[in-house]
Amino acid sequence: MTSIGTIESICRYPVKSMSGETMSEAFVGFSGLYGDRCFAFKNSSGRKGFPYLSATAQEQLLRYRPQFRHPERAAKPPNWMEAMAIQPGVMYANAEPDDLMLDVVTPSGEVYAVDDPALSAMLTEGLRGQNSLTLVRSDRAMTDCRPISLISLQTIRQIESELSIPMDKRRFRSNIYLDLASEDGFAEDKLVGRKLRIGPTVVIMVLERDPRCKMISLDPDTGEHNPEILRRVAQEHDTFAGVYGAVLVEGVLAENDSVELMD
Repeated sequence: MTSIGTIESICRYPVKSMSGETMSEAFVGFSGLYGDRCFAFKNSSGRKGFPYLSATAQEQLLRYRPQFRHPERAAKPPNWMEAMAIQPGVMYANAEPDDLMLDVVTPSGEVYAVDDPALSAMLTEGLRGQNSLTLVRSDRAMTDCRPISLISLQTIRQIESELSIPMDKRRFRSNIYLDLASEDGFAEDKLVGRKLRIGPTVVIMVLERDPRCKMISLDPDTGEHNPEILRRVAQEHDTFAGVYGAVLVEGVLAENDSVELMD
């Protein structure tokens, strides 16, 4: 195996399209990071193929901060160590009902339970038409495309250089931010179709490049829209930045873990 870099940081997003949280370590399973996008709000006026309320429609979603009530129980599945010890590899049990319950801090600092109807009403403010929200919960990450997303700091720096404006990495809402040995931006594109070992156990197959949307044009702190960001990524990189992957071997990831190319 060949070392190609390290993990710079790990992020998960407990409620789809709301603010994320940085983790020093995280359990990653076949369905993605444990606790990632485990809640979402379905919108009655949403598309049938994609019914969830997202920041592309409600930009202020990014300013809402989910917080797990029991952070220690939300970090890993309850029996993952016992399950991993059973050969050839037993899948871990789902969370207990309260393990992943959370509250949401609003932009004004108020705190609501994620299932509070008052929060749902607040999230529809300013939206056009009739919008009725329904909270959805899943033990499986409700990601848009693939279970896990990765992007290198080098790619973000290249986009920053092309735009000549500071680029907050949180715009890209990836699960794993890589610090690659190569100084070239978009070096992760060359990993498509190959397997990575990350840390002592986790194996990820890189499946495809990550097609980007309006989300990268939204400031993660204010929700302010800068369309030039997506426009430039579209012009220079066919709208792609970062990659998607599938988890082949589950385990725990941590900051500074090595990333090795397996083949």
